[in-house]
Amino acid sequence: MFTGLVEELGKVKTVAKGPLSIRLMVSARKVLTDAKLGDSIAVSGVCLTVVENGETWFTADVMPETLDRTALAGLKAGDTLNLERALRVGDRLGGHIVSGHIDGVGTILTKQQNDNAVIVKIAADAPVMRYIVSKGSIAIDGISLTVAELTSDWFTVSLIPHTAAQTTLGLKRAGEPVNLETDIIGKYVEKLMGLGQDRAPAKTGLTGDFLQQHGFI
Repeated sequence: MFTGLVEELGKVKTVAKGPLSIRLMVSARKVLTDAKLGDSIAVSGVCLTVVENGETWFTADVMPETLDRTALAGLKAGDTLNLERALRVGDRLGGHIVSGHIDGVGTILTKQQNDNAVIVKIAADAPVMRYIVSKGSIAIDGISLTVAELTSDWFTVSLIPHTAAQTTLGLKRAGEPVNLETDIIGKYVEKLMGLGQDRAPAKTGLTGDFLQQHGFI
């Protein structure tokens, strides 16, 4: 579990390609101060496992399923990455609950300066947009952000100067892909309410009648 608060920017050192997978070597410092083999690190929002590490680098295997669902497939040596260590019990939850399991890849449409903020408009497919709500939380390349505006096929977020300077979202341009993870709470609520893909109530699940019958309402 992560919080969406990026600890440092890392760099891709090498990308070793397999038939359907890759092994990344990433340069870093802060996230490696207490890293052990098997630890989880969010790499631009994707939860990866440390399989080798030194004082200034670590490697992680990226399986075919992850490559299919994220923007990691396009990485090359020299690319910049957002890095965050897994949340420890007792840490402050300054962002929101982020699992590191990407829902889909979005595309930056525009970036516009608005006084001290940068407004970023991102397009996403319907299966991702259905879980995005105005003023709700979303992780973009592992960055915990608040949705400012949305339609059926795009949404916007606003970056403060610190976020723009300390994360890859400040560097990326229109047309570039970003990893998107929606708030996991909405997905669980939908499942418990027994809603289908068309949001119609299913035959089973958590219903008003069930809650009333068991004394919840």
